[in-house]
Amino acid sequence: MLLAAVLLLQGTWLFRDAQDRGKGKSAWLWGIWGLTGAPAPTVCYLLFVVRPDRRKQKAAANRSCKE
Repeated sequence: MLLAAVLLLQGTWLFRDAQDRGKGKSAWLWGIWGLTGAPAPTVCYLLFVVRPDRRKQKAAANRSCKE
């Protein structure tokens, strides 16, 4: 029962966060993959989506500070 709750929560979070980041149809992929197992989908999402987005934001902030 606990595993089902964790998978549902993980899949929902991955889907909603991907939608907020503007990932379009791939948000469904992240959400469905999040329902299949833990913690691999979350780790991959953090490495391949969240981390690059943060690096882009940090680089943009650095560029705006230099100007």
